[in-house]
Formats: sequence, C-alpha cells, structure tokens
Amino acid sequence: MGVGNELKCDDGVGPYIIKKLKEENIEDKKKLLFIDAQTVPENFTGKIRKENPTHLIIVDACLMDEEPGTMKIVNKYDFANIGISTHSMSLSFFVRYLERDTEFRIIFVGIEPESMDYADKPTPKVAEAADEFVNILKELIL
Repeated sequence: MGVGNELKCDDGVGPYIIKKLKEENIEDKKKLLFIDAQTVPENFTGKIRKENPTHLIIVDACLMDEEPGTMKIVNKYDFANIGISTHSMSLSFFVRYLERDTEFRIIFVGIEPESMDYADKPTPKVAEAADEFVNILKELIL
C-alpha cells in the first residue's frame, strides 16, 4: 500500500512506488495486491480485510531526521511521531484498526522526503530510493 499526496512532491513516494510496481505486471502472476491509497488509506480497510493477506507493507514519506531518500522499516506504532500528516486518518490509528480481529503482519517502510512543495513527482534522491525499493521487492517476490 502506497500512502501520500502525489501533488506534494516527495509525499507522493508511496503512490509513485505502487505505480512502478503495477507497471511490472507482477500483481496477477504472484497473487499480490498493490493499493494506491493516496491520502485515504482508511478507504481500503474493507478490501484489505476481504483479501486477508499474510502481510501488508505500507510505504510512506516519513520525517526521520535522516538524509533525503533514506529508507527504514519503522515501528508501526511510531507513525504518529514521524508521519507527515497529509492523510485524513492517522496511520497509527489505521494500523491499530486493521489489527483488530486480523492476524496478518504489518510492515511500515518510511522514506525520508527532501521536499514537500507542490510538484507532481518526487525529487531525484527520493525517486532513486523509491526505484531501489521497487527493485528490492521485485527480487523478493519473483
């Protein structure tokens, strides 16, 4: 699941990654579901619960006090402290809601943004990190 606002430069890194993954046509071959949640991940809770996945990976821009483009697996309960808050619902609340009555593993990957100005694509450093993340995922799932 990619989360973020595509019109705010690096905040759109989550949706950027999902678009790149969909271009690879992996979804149907490997029984995967790529969700471009934009700024409303809560709109997909029903779909996620219906699919009953073994894992949910959420990718979003996060302020982690790192160099732009740095990727980290982040404690899912720390969202409130490092998230960017362009989303209509707190991601930590979203995760807690999903965890009720489910047993799948939720992994949160944060990518440090460089710019949150209005732009329709990520900065070069963040796009490079996003492309690297896509390649890592492809290696893992193919």
